[in-house]
Amino acid sequence: MIDILHKRRAGVLLHITSLPGGDGNGDLGQEAFNFVDFLHSIGASVWQTLPLNMPHADGSPYQCLSAHAGNPALINLDWLVKKGWLASSERCVDCSGSFEFAKSCLVTKAYYGFLDRASTDDKKDFARFCLEKKNWLEDFALFAALRTEFNKLCWNQWPDEYKNKEPKAIQKARRRLNSKIETIKFEQFVFFSQWNALRDYAAHRGVLLFGDIPIFVSYDSADVWVHPEVFKLDDDGHMLVVAGVPPDYFSETGQRWGNPHYDWDYLQETGFQWWIERMQTQIEMFDIVRIDHFRGLEAAWEIPIHEPTAVNGNWVKAPGKELLEAIFNAFGPVALVAEDLGIITEEVEELRDQFGLPGMKILQFAFGGNHDNPYLPGNLEKNSVVYTGTHDNDTTLGWYEKISDWEKDYIHEYLGSPTSTMPFTLIQAALSCVSNLAVIPMQDILELDSDHRMNTPGTTEGNWHWRFEWGQLTQDKVNRLAHAIHLFGRS
Repeated sequence: MIDILHKRRAGVLLHITSLPGGDGNGDLGQEAFNFVDFLHSIGASVWQTLPLNMPHADGSPYQCLSAHAGNPALINLDWLVKKGWLASSERCVDCSGSFEFAKSCLVTKAYYGFLDRASTDDKKDFARFCLEKKNWLEDFALFAALRTEFNKLCWNQWPDEYKNKEPKAIQKARRRLNSKIETIKFEQFVFFSQWNALRDYAAHRGVLLFGDIPIFVSYDSADVWVHPEVFKLDDDGHMLVVAGVPPDYFSETGQRWGNPHYDWDYLQETGFQWWIERMQTQIEMFDIVRIDHFRGLEAAWEIPIHEPTAVNGNWVKAPGKELLEAIFNAFGPVALVAEDLGIITEEVEELRDQFGLPGMKILQFAFGGNHDNPYLPGNLEKNSVVYTGTHDNDTTLGWYEKISDWEKDYIHEYLGSPTSTMPFTLIQAALSCVSNLAVIPMQDILELDSDHRMNTPGTTEGNWHWRFEWGQLTQDKVNRLAHAIHLFGRS
């Protein structure tokens, strides 16, 4: 683990889509820079987001069309106007249809403005971007263009010649869809240009960007279409098993995620090249990367494709040690965090500790009455990341309102009967504990209830839409949080 995770730090968990402003959702415009300024002002030096890849229609950042491509919905249109590629009169045009379609339409307009009016340097930057990202960008752009042509059907429902990537059909498609393909490449160029500008600004303000890499990828993705050999599929490209987790705290029937499992034998034989390339993108974007569902690198829950829930499955071993060795050999001492929640065995802990990765400690899980609960503040270790809750938890206020009076009494007695109220009581507990990094969800800073949670695991509707407004952040809340961050040596 590199030095940035050895220092005591405070961070805030907020997805880009939850920022104020933007068209339909938060984006990479001025409000993202304002949020960096807010973090700097309170002494926080870490901004944790959810994955920034391109989601499906349900908006889940954990089910995306590519493990590399950025989410075009995060593109700020004002930036395109300032560049001179999109006229301000066009900026307000509704291209009809959904918000996502409208934004895509406007980015397409900006592409033609780019061709007409971009400087030589900007055009060189675009050419350089396409060359540097060629290993994934070419195939993703073709995949996205074909997916649009086939009415957003999953790739396994495309005509056979495209589903199976027959060379002649693919060659013709590249010619036929060339204009659309170039527009998609431009869209990614704009996304990464805006992200890199934000990352440079955050570095200037002393703020580290903390990303999140889902361990699995979506079946309906460029990754599976282009690299079916990486996954456990039958000869016709159908999944044999799907990923998920058995029944746990979040769901009585477990979670049937529906992602394809890896063919680890193939990955190991190829030196984990697919994973190395995937990690390359994350390391270029973020200072710290959380590996979601880390325990899947030791063993993953495989569910037969015909099972409707995750109850009937089995644990299948994975070569996590060899994969992590390959990652560290390729990139050196990168800052990785293990999302080690759920059913964690000694083998998972050994894998995490062998590579010195900090695990996650959730204070909402701490107060069940057992003195050896690993999430109790007094039982934490320095090499960990402590949270009041995560994007999958209820807000701390919502959680507190639902627990029993006995649990409430235990919390207050354990924490020394603080005079503060929830959720700040738990925020103080997180900031004061020994964990090197303490991360607080923005909802808890704003003292919001269950109506403002980001995600409810096991559900597919009503998630990922929460946004905040600066008016919710009073000066008293800012001052109190800044004082606590300083008081507990995290500024």
